[in-house]
Amino acid sequence: MSDSPYDILGVSKDATQAEIKKAYRKLAKALHPDLSPGDKDKAAEFQKVGAAYDILGDEEKRRRYDGGEIDASGQDRPERQFYRQYAGADPEGRYQSSAAFNDFEDVSDIFADLFGRQGQGQGRAGPGSAQGFAARGADLRYHLDVDFLDAARGAKRTVPLPDGQTIDLTIPAGVRDGQTLRLRGKGQPGIGGGPAGDAYVGISVKPHPLFTRDGNDIGIDLPITFDEAVLGGRIEVPTLSGPVSMNLPKGASSGQRLRLKGKGVRPGKGPAGDQYVRLMIMLPDKIGSGMEDLARRWRETAGQDPRKNMGSV
Repeated sequence: MSDSPYDILGVSKDATQAEIKKAYRKLAKALHPDLSPGDKDKAAEFQKVGAAYDILGDEEKRRRYDGGEIDASGQDRPERQFYRQYAGADPEGRYQSSAAFNDFEDVSDIFADLFGRQGQGQGRAGPGSAQGFAARGADLRYHLDVDFLDAARGAKRTVPLPDGQTIDLTIPAGVRDGQTLRLRGKGQPGIGGGPAGDAYVGISVKPHPLFTRDGNDIGIDLPITFDEAVLGGRIEVPTLSGPVSMNLPKGASSGQRLRLKGKGVRPGKGPAGDQYVRLMIMLPDKIGSGMEDLARRWRETAGQDPRKNMGSV
């Protein structure tokens, strides 16, 4: 008897969906074929983890599995009338067959035998099974790390599979961290001519050294000099589509946010987000005597207290 999806992911039967997702992502990252090329054992474990998460990561499939409606491969468990229909019965209601029932291959065993053989043709029903029996192939799950800019702007990637094959994947513009992409018909082949399952690719978006993301909006901290803050002017700002010129108002302060409309993520559907530029005044590494004199004169004449409204704590 193969391990249950709970055993494979190392979670208890009362685990929350969040705990299940966390366990899956940890195992998927550790076992990913890119980290151990040619390691067939890890590739097989990676496939098992993906199949287990296909059951437990879907609340409806998990409910059906816990209730005994489907097996660990996600297939409906054979009903008794299936055997009565095809095996035949004598007047006393006993089943008769040219092969004993303990010779039947369980559907889950068939899938276990097919596991990892994506793209090698259609599966077949086991010995003694009914002529014409067909079942949908099992779904597969993969994990893919995506660069921040590829996720924001969209890209095409070729994803290597554990069995040496590849999947051509279109990453849509605006895909989010934790989102799952569905590839129809790219899962395990069906049994007895049944349709193939689907492949689900979980996306992890890598952080970017400059940009952050909130929905479709992009954020960036932009360093400016003391004189730029005081005098204002046109400055260059990095964006997803390349550098643009932005007007900096006179007397800008650190922490002030300026908006570049429509310069955020532009998804396939819906309006583009905006880019928010947070200004950060940066003083030079070495303060010269001229800047010190300017600061003293400013202190003597300005009389400014930026903390006067903070009160006492």
